[in-house]
Amino acid sequence: MKIVSIRDLSTRLGEVLVHRGVNLELERGDVMALVGGSGSGKTALLNQIVGLRAPDQGEIRVFGQPLHGGGRAREAGLRRRFGVLFQHGALFSAFNVFDNIAFPLRELRVLDAGLVHDLVMLKLAMVELLPRHARLMPAELSGGMVKRVALARALALEPELLLLDEPTAGLDPDRSDSFVRLIRMLGEELDLTVLFVSHDLDTVAALATRVAVLAEQRILAVGSMAEVTQYDHPFIRNFFFSERGRRALPTPT
Repeated sequence: MKIVSIRDLSTRLGEVLVHRGVNLELERGDVMALVGGSGSGKTALLNQIVGLRAPDQGEIRVFGQPLHGGGRAREAGLRRRFGVLFQHGALFSAFNVFDNIAFPLRELRVLDAGLVHDLVMLKLAMVELLPRHARLMPAELSGGMVKRVALARALALEPELLLLDEPTAGLDPDRSDSFVRLIRMLGEELDLTVLFVSHDLDTVAALATRVAVLAEQRILAVGSMAEVTQYDHPFIRNFFFSERGRRALPTPT
């Protein structure tokens, strides 16, 4: 079963055609990077997979089911099977760390307070934060801690699919490397399928098992890093074979 299947998707933002006939499939166990130039529609595509916007044309299926239609209860049940980490964390500024992570658990309205507490503490530990961090407010967190709290919240409902928008944006190299290792470890331990948007080739090279290139309003190439870099296109040459790109790419053996 395909975890995500996108067929002939087209998107307009105002008068601008952002996507034209986009096709993409995500297999169970994939850790796929979605890359593309600034303004290519990477985040717009991710937002449509999340369900924040319906496509103007085409279809998105998640876990073999249409993302839209069939009533709010069906759509909500489907969305509980994936977690989302937005680019800047999107933490509720008026909630402390505990309440941010507890929010999706409380929305279920079936868990008692004791179980919610235990699950929040478990998720904190999973992202390598301490119990005392639960009392902090978002304004008191470093950039790296914001990412970890947002990741804990994304994992609160034990999703099968994890969607990440620029997961290492704004982090210094050490914190970026640490966060990539955490995502990779959790992905393996929890048997997650992961789709992440990134402009950072170091993150893509360290994390992705497959890469999808979005350019010219469509998916230009999909495959392993080695396969995608064989595709002759100006964006691929500029992205993967710049001086910085050559440093990030694995050295051929």
